[in-house]
Amino acid sequence: MKDTVILAYSGGLDTSVAIPWLAERGYDVVALAADLGANLDLKAIQEKALKVGAVRSYVVDARERFAEEYILPALRANALYEGVYPLSAALSRPLIADLLVAVAHAEQAKFVAHGCTGKGNDQVRFDVAIAAMDPSLTVIAPVREWGFSRDEEIAYAEAHQVPIPVTRSSPYSIDVNLWGRSAEGGAIEDPSQPVPEDAYAWTVAPERCPDTPTRIRIGFEAGRPVSLDGERLPLVELIERLNRIAGQNGVGRLDLVENRLVGIKSREVYEAPAAVTLITAHRALEQLVLTRDVAHLKWSLEPRYAELAYNGLWHSPARQALEAFMKVATQNNTGEVQVALYRGQVRVEGRTSPVSLYAPELATYGTHDLFDHRAAKGFVDLWGLPIRTRARVEPLAQVDLSALNISVMER
Repeated sequence: MKDTVILAYSGGLDTSVAIPWLAERGYDVVALAADLGANLDLKAIQEKALKVGAVRSYVVDARERFAEEYILPALRANALYEGVYPLSAALSRPLIADLLVAVAHAEQAKFVAHGCTGKGNDQVRFDVAIAAMDPSLTVIAPVREWGFSRDEEIAYAEAHQVPIPVTRSSPYSIDVNLWGRSAEGGAIEDPSQPVPEDAYAWTVAPERCPDTPTRIRIGFEAGRPVSLDGERLPLVELIERLNRIAGQNGVGRLDLVENRLVGIKSREVYEAPAAVTLITAHRALEQLVLTRDVAHLKWSLEPRYAELAYNGLWHSPARQALEAFMKVATQNNTGEVQVALYRGQVRVEGRTSPVSLYAPELATYGTHDLFDHRAAKGFVDLWGLPIRTRARVEPLAQVDLSALNISVMER
């Protein structure tokens, strides 16, 4: 009796080739495709898996779970790896791993497989997430093991009559879900050259965008985006609509030479119109509603949250603890933010909140100023007391005026 292996299947080059490769090694391959909002023909992908050798082919609609349990926590954390990448692919891997484990249990399989390379981040994300769910499962990573170059892999696919979405002339590796689209390979690998326009699919080139800004209002409740221009929408639909609107205005094109977990630098091209727009708006709202101490603490922890997610540690106690903090920290992130989308940029034009901490009578310099300026003298004296005390013991060096070019005028 053959062993069964559950393969995370996307219909792309690597996983399509993996099916006959695994079958040649004596496995019954069960394909699992997760619908995470890529707007692909999933029925065709399901049928393709069977055509190239899978014994069964699952398709799971996981869009809502992806949005609620992965995208939303990352948005509350304003999670951007290295300050740029909204983690679109990184967030999807632990969810796919969870589904792999569930199907493995249903099929009573002892093996699961993915199509990750040996020098990418996704292998870590899958392997670690699978181990967190069920450490007894054995992970097979064909691309890590077979040693094919990209051209050899394409040749293998052609020899086995496996239809693939790439060619030697357009060898991009594409990953798409609700939170973003990524492309790598081919001409993208040369960081000295502009990204070819054919690498983009979701965003209009800024120079071809509309001549006037598109203005939208985004409503939030406790850090959760709930409306566009006053219309309440389910989270999945809101993100999908924003991807279209912001993408038409060139928003979300990201060209990043990032530091991979395995220690190499890789040029990645991302399109994340909704993610960039929502994170920009969410940060603007936080400026209005968070106390200074909470804001500064939260903003200092956000890079760490993004690193943990990027590095495949979604199920780690550290990320789970940070998620709990982010949820509490954003409980007052309620209000509306107006942004202008224009030629690749997101510009915040206004924000309002029923729990705003912005007090006009304290901030103004006009006639309605209620701030007690005289009280500031005592505050400044006490705040600077440690500095003055130290200066008596160890005064700083004085400026040498003779070394400066000084012009003096007398009356």
